[in-house]
Amino acid sequence: MKKRERVKRKDNVVFFPGIEKRLTDKGLESLHNKRFSEAIDLLEEAREHDPDNDEILIGLVMAYFEASAFQKAKVLAKEMLHKGVGDYFQMVDLYLTVLIQLHEYQEIITTIEALLDEKEVPPEKYDHFLTILQFSRKMALNHPPEMPGSMEEEDKDQKLELFSLSTLNEQMLLVSSLAEKNIRPYLEEIEEYLKAEAGHPFLKSILLTLLKEQEIDRPIIIQKLAMESTVVPAGLPEVGMQPKMLEVKAALEKRFESSNPVLYENITSLVERIFFISYPMDLEPRSANAWAAAVHLLAEEYHGMQSDITELAIEYGVESKEIELAIRQIDHIEKISYPNL
Repeated sequence: MKKRERVKRKDNVVFFPGIEKRLTDKGLESLHNKRFSEAIDLLEEAREHDPDNDEILIGLVMAYFEASAFQKAKVLAKEMLHKGVGDYFQMVDLYLTVLIQLHEYQEIITTIEALLDEKEVPPEKYDHFLTILQFSRKMALNHPPEMPGSMEEEDKDQKLELFSLSTLNEQMLLVSSLAEKNIRPYLEEIEEYLKAEAGHPFLKSILLTLLKEQEIDRPIIIQKLAMESTVVPAGLPEVGMQPKMLEVKAALEKRFESSNPVLYENITSLVERIFFISYPMDLEPRSANAWAAAVHLLAEEYHGMQSDITELAIEYGVESKEIELAIRQIDHIEKISYPNL
């Protein structure tokens, strides 16, 4: 016979058995559904009943982070690190992410240097931590710690200095720190980056999505893939809802979803990668069917299958030369592709 859980009491209040599990499940569900304040309330209550539960504590750090309660996230993450709660290197990563949001670069430097001195960093993590360390050292030099109460002034005058960072990894770390911040103080610098010939197309797409999310409604010039365009970020489609991309995916879905679902899944990933890198440019050829045919041909070649471009042109109702142009564009984009962070 299963032993019954003991009834818990606190300040003469009786709690039913398993209440912390129900609170945890509801809190994590709220976190998953982006109801962060609700998640915090539920997980904080669950923590009162089970203060050393890894699942509760990690969920609570994530909820604090997503709700922009970065100081609370920092305090709890640091406490968990000292107590050895959860996977150590997962917690270090989480703690460093919070510190980046708080611009506490000196604390990042101290933490990573201590970590590297211990010489217990897994080989696959070494370059990751070294990149963050180098980035933080540069940022600490450019932005010394502010005096208490000066955050507002510091934000007003702070510069991104994207072009001064030597690697794409460093640029990505910097841009990621803007996700939860008001982007307007950096708008002039971001515009300069977007309209410059230099700069990675991937990073420019990230910056444009941030401008769109924050409803920037003034014209912005962007140079990308040897093209120039003027766009109003607030009026752009979501990166995953670009009309031409949806047309390409629909054509490929009709052709492959039932007959070869595994190939269709790979094809979909390729289409999304192409249109993320090129966002918001409308590359030649204009025909969505020509792009679908080009992706079809390349995907089959990747899987060792033979394709006839003339037959595909007939099947998709386009000219062979349109497919060839799309293939050249895809080859160029694939060489750029996502950065290896």
